[in-house]
Amino acid sequence: MGASFLITLREGLEIALVLAILVAYLAKSGRRSEIATVWKGAGLAALLCLVGGIAFHVFVGEFEGKPEQFIEGTIALAAAGVLTWMIFWMRRHSRGLGAELRAQVDSATTDRALATIAFVAVVREGLETVLFLISAETASSSGSSVVIGGLLGLVVAAVLGRLVYVGGNRVNLRVFFNVTGVLLILFAAGLFGKFFHEYRELLGFESGWLVEPTWSVASGAWASGTFYDFMKGFFGWHNEAEHVRVIAYFAYLIPVGWAFLYGGRGGSTTKTSVDEKVPSHA
Repeated sequence: MGASFLITLREGLEIALVLAILVAYLAKSGRRSEIATVWKGAGLAALLCLVGGIAFHVFVGEFEGKPEQFIEGTIALAAAGVLTWMIFWMRRHSRGLGAELRAQVDSATTDRALATIAFVAVVREGLETVLFLISAETASSSGSSVVIGGLLGLVVAAVLGRLVYVGGNRVNLRVFFNVTGVLLILFAAGLFGKFFHEYRELLGFESGWLVEPTWSVASGAWASGTFYDFMKGFFGWHNEAEHVRVIAYFAYLIPVGWAFLYGGRGGSTTKTSVDEKVPSHA
C-alpha cells in the first residue's frame, strides 16, 4: 500500500499542478468558458489510462512460469527507468513548466487544441502511473492493498492540488518533491534488484555465489506479515535476498541517489522553489 500511495500521490499531484496552471491561467485570461474543455481532455485521458491499466493487468495475470518472469522482470526494469527519468525531468523543468503551459494555452485557438494540451499532459502521467502500479503489485503480496493505497494517494493529491490552486506560492512544493524523490529512488532501486532476480530465474541461474542469500531471516516482522509486505513492496526488501539482487540494488541506489542529492547543486533550478511555476489564484 505504501508504494502505490506514494506513486499516485506524486503522479497525481503533478497532474493536479498542470491542471491548476491551465485552469488558473484561463481564468486570469478571461477565458473561463474554456475551462470545461480542459476537464474534458483530462477526463478522456484518465478514462484511457484506466481502461489500459485494467487490460494490461488482465493480460499480465494470464501468464505463469517463464513468461511471467520475463514480463515481471521487464516491467520492473522499465518502471525503474521511467521513474528515474521522471524524477530528474521534474527537477530540471519545474521552473519553466508554468511558462511553457501558458504559452501553449496562448497558442491554442480552438477547443480541440486546448483539450489536446490537457489530454497529453494527463495521459503521459497516467500511463506512467499505470506502469508503476503494475510494478508495485508484482512486488507486493496483495493486489487489493495496491488499489487502496493508489486511491488514497489520488485523493490526497487532489486535495493538495486544490490547495495549490487556491493558495498558489504559499504551498511549498519543493520540499514535497525532494522528499518523494528520495523515496521513489529507493522504490526504483528495489525494482532494479527485482529485474535481476526475475531474469536470473528466467535464465536458469540456480547455483553459485551470486544466487546465494546475502542474509536469511526466518521469523519476525522482517520475515513475514504486514510490515514485511510493506518493506518488500516499497523498498524491495526480501528475507532471503540473493547476492545479485543486493548488488543490483546498491549499484542503482548509490549513483542515482548521489546524483539526485548532490549532482544538481550547481544548477539554478535546484535552488528555485517548485511552487514558482504555479500562479496564484485570484
